[in-house]
Amino acid sequence: MSATRNVMRLEFSSRSENESFARVAVAAFVAQLDPTVEELTEIKTAVSEAVTNAIIHGYGDQEGMVSITCTLEGDTVEIMIDDQGVGIEDIELARQPMYTSRPDLERSGMGFTIMENFVDKVEITSRPRQGTRVRLVKRLKSRTTSEH
Repeated sequence: MSATRNVMRLEFSSRSENESFARVAVAAFVAQLDPTVEELTEIKTAVSEAVTNAIIHGYGDQEGMVSITCTLEGDTVEIMIDDQGVGIEDIELARQPMYTSRPDLERSGMGFTIMENFVDKVEITSRPRQGTRVRLVKRLKSRTTSEH
């Protein structure tokens, strides 16, 4: 049986109150693959961190749009979070634990580290003044083991 591809796209204002909406919407879409509670929690946490980064760091005090594209294929979940905000000058620096571009907001600087711990792959592409894309990929082990 070949894997079928299923895609969901969501776009919303870069307001902090929309972070939980984004997290729950992605979780509801991924739920059709019957992940474990732990896998779903990991996905929700990674999405939450990526969306929060887009809102807080990408747009700051400005309002823009954040989009999420979620693709399900076989046992793999791919989530892309895009913004057209300020971008990231130095991606490697931004990935360092404890680094934050907004110390004034008492941010922990652990967003990318948390994402990397909860999904299999985190890719960041960014251009200053043009925005950032965070691509998260997670293979659902519960699905892999239950199909064999």
